[in-house]
Amino acid sequence: MELRNLKLKEQYRSDRDDIISEFLIPCLNNCIQYDRTVEFVTLRGLTTLSLGFHNSTPNARIRIITGHQFDISDLDMMEKLFSRNSNRLNFNPEIIRDLKLEQIRRLVLDGNLIFKIAIPSSEEVNGSFSEKMGIFRDANGDTVAFSGTSSIMLARQSKNFESIDVFTSWNDKSRVETKIDDFEKLWTNETNSVKVFDFDYADKHNLLKYSSDWAISL
Repeated sequence: MELRNLKLKEQYRSDRDDIISEFLIPCLNNCIQYDRTVEFVTLRGLTTLSLGFHNSTPNARIRIITGHQFDISDLDMMEKLFSRNSNRLNFNPEIIRDLKLEQIRRLVLDGNLIFKIAIPSSEEVNGSFSEKMGIFRDANGDTVAFSGTSSIMLARQSKNFESIDVFTSWNDKSRVETKIDDFEKLWTNETNSVKVFDFDYADKHNLLKYSSDWAISL
């Protein structure tokens, strides 16, 4: 698996490119770690992305930072999936939906799917967390970073008009290092004007909210 061997463009745009099949899937199929920041996450999008990624790349890791608002139909199950108390879920292996959720739970317990919550924390930034970037890393140490799209899932339900800018470690090392640094500072809660919490902590301290609008699929 080598990101460097992919024929990547500097920009993808909905009017001329299929962002999912031409960029996202090839990168996912050639990386061992995927880091992502996004405003909203849906359970359906998370399931599709996680299981699709790990079916093609066993033992790969996904780290997600998202805002604290969730669709009302998703939040209860998300709380159970990401709780450290593994006794909260009882799955029926004969039900396909339960089988998928059990697989997600296993990824969480194995440390291959890690989820954090970002909440703005200053007078200057008091809306929602809506940074949109992603980082793919392969086994050779190469990296592809992008910024732009808010809807990254392997299914095609999202029909938003979007564009993304793409940077590679072999052609634009400085930009990629900046993206990596930005993500890592968020991950370790070292970013000004925003607080980042483990999902379990955010859940226990009632920081998670129902979205007043429809959620964008991851």
